[in-house]
Amino acid sequence: MAKITAAEVNKLRKTTGAGMMDCKNALVESEGDFEKAIETLRKKGQKVAAKRADRESSEGAAIAKVNADNTTGVIISLNCETDFVAKNESFVSLANDLATLALDCDTKEDFLAADFNGMSVQDKLTEQTGVIGEKIEIGGFAKLSAAFVGSYIHAGNKIATLSGLSAVVDGADVVAKDVAMQAAAMNPVALNEDGVDQTVIDKEIEIAKDLLRQEGKPEAMLDNIAKGKLKRFFKDNTLVNQAFIKDSKQSVAEYVKSVDANLIVTGFKRVALG
Repeated sequence: MAKITAAEVNKLRKTTGAGMMDCKNALVESEGDFEKAIETLRKKGQKVAAKRADRESSEGAAIAKVNADNTTGVIISLNCETDFVAKNESFVSLANDLATLALDCDTKEDFLAADFNGMSVQDKLTEQTGVIGEKIEIGGFAKLSAAFVGSYIHAGNKIATLSGLSAVVDGADVVAKDVAMQAAAMNPVALNEDGVDQTVIDKEIEIAKDLLRQEGKPEAMLDNIAKGKLKRFFKDNTLVNQAFIKDSKQSVAEYVKSVDANLIVTGFKRVALG
């Protein structure tokens, strides 16, 4: 039997993130062969992943990252089964490392296939499923590009958002963060009226009409009153029309223009756990 040293065990632990005993056992099983030991840990992860495939993974960490010149941002959520794991320092660290890698990927599929320290992201998730003993997967993946991109992560890593601005202006970093915070807090359905899906509009109009009928309003008046209620829906549920959370006397669009008259919000992304 090959003699397994503490240094070898520690090296495998640092490479894979697996526990000390799991690393020692993998090295013993592989007779000291480092690469075979890594493969052993991966296979263990695959077995655990298969057993836990139908489990709910609604906990985890939602992380937003923005590139150095603030023109592109990405959000990923690294999902797990329990809040206990989600709060673990090494789990959050892994989520941050994966989010940094995701900045260079265009789609979730590209990201899962990307190289992460010598293995694909998907293989790393499988490995960590074996290490942690819970289902680990990428839940959300969202990317945003703009002249200036800002980000916000809500306390506890439960919600992460990105916002895009039309230009780089003085104070753009503050504005972008404020808008991203707005998106996190108020969960808008779209950027503006044009971004609301027609099926959502039709549903809101129908709901409004049904309520008006219950109130006894004449059928001939329903269309006009329903349109008014739709305007209220847009005000409450589209990002730029919402009342700004830091000053409800102005809309988000008005707040942005107070910083620069030509500045507008061009887009946002929001990923939430659960």
